[in-house]
Amino acid sequence: MWQDKEFKMVFKRIDTLRREMVQTQMRLTAIPALSSVNKGQGEAKKAEYVKGLLKSTGFDKIEEFRAPDKTVPVGYRPNLVARLRGRDHRRTIWVLSHLDVVPPGARNLWKTDPYKAVVKGSKIYGRGTEDNQQPIVSSIYAVQAMKDLKLTPEYDVGLIFVADEETGSKFGISYLLKKCDLFSRKDIIIIPDAGNSKSTMMEVAEKSILWLKITTRGKQCHASAPQAGINAHRAAAHLLCRLDELLHKKFRAQDRIFSPPISTFEPTKKEANVENVNTIPGEDVFYFDCRVMPQYCIKEVIRLIKQASRKVEKTFRVKIALEPVQAAQAAPPTKTDAPVVKMLEQAVRYVTGRKAKAVGIGGGTLAAHFRQRGYDAVVWSTVDGTCHQPNEYCVINNMVTDAKVFAYLFGRRI
Repeated sequence: MWQDKEFKMVFKRIDTLRREMVQTQMRLTAIPALSSVNKGQGEAKKAEYVKGLLKSTGFDKIEEFRAPDKTVPVGYRPNLVARLRGRDHRRTIWVLSHLDVVPPGARNLWKTDPYKAVVKGSKIYGRGTEDNQQPIVSSIYAVQAMKDLKLTPEYDVGLIFVADEETGSKFGISYLLKKCDLFSRKDIIIIPDAGNSKSTMMEVAEKSILWLKITTRGKQCHASAPQAGINAHRAAAHLLCRLDELLHKKFRAQDRIFSPPISTFEPTKKEANVENVNTIPGEDVFYFDCRVMPQYCIKEVIRLIKQASRKVEKTFRVKIALEPVQAAQAAPPTKTDAPVVKMLEQAVRYVTGRKAKAVGIGGGTLAAHFRQRGYDAVVWSTVDGTCHQPNEYCVINNMVTDAKVFAYLFGRRI
């Protein structure tokens, strides 16, 4: 295991790489990586840039696993795996980041161009800077600092950069877990995709997740003669409010390991119905994002939604279709005494002087895919939590802190 002087050396080297890390963030932001679902062309261009970084860093092995996808121009979604040999090959310390980003949303809410990163004071603004470019940069530069000082990690180190995290992971981690034999039960798996600004949040449990598309069909007509049609928008609005009430009332269990400590049922996306004000819509589409406490079965949630929908159909003479966009029952949690939890807790304390705590979140991270297969995984990073927001930013010090925590993990033994 490295000694204190070696840890201090690598931390100092990371500090000197700060400017390069910022520049890399700015270059990454300029390469939009949106899935075809979000009207993008995938992650291929971004993956090529990251692959160049990995080659210049000097990893022992760099592989690209391409998941076929005819909906993007290149016909595949890239997943990169970079490895560095350590002293002990019996386990690997993995850090997994994702290449894709979410759309910027309404441009008028942004103070800067979302795809042209801007440094203001201690922050880098731009889409993807925090979610998930911060760990892309911090994990690579943790290895860079180690290589610069000719330090050898205690265990093998693996960095993975996956596609498709924001839209279901079919072409990302799900593909890797099905097609590739990369992981063992002894491995240390860190997923830097949630956290807090003090570095003290270690996510070990997730809620079940259900994204539901709800389509209401009535009859379109002129707004001045509503008796000639059936207003799908009104029926949908009634259903939305009814579900908001019923779901929170039915599934009300609490567990303080989670934040928030309850199931959440949020109406989110709304598709356009008619283009002009004086037309009553014959079709209306909206979505619910449900994060359900693990003790409840997703099928119970869907059953209640179906019951409410049938009542609205009868009352408003409409037809309602339910289509799950994503559904995943909560995986078993990572135990709080698992090696990955203990190692990460030690790393955070050594780097920041603070005590990290195991918590649960709403779900939807890469960790759930590992836990479903019996692997221990922890989600952790130092973030302000601006992901998916307009004017998303990465705090530069957070990025540097995360690089130091990763470097500490690379130099430790269990």
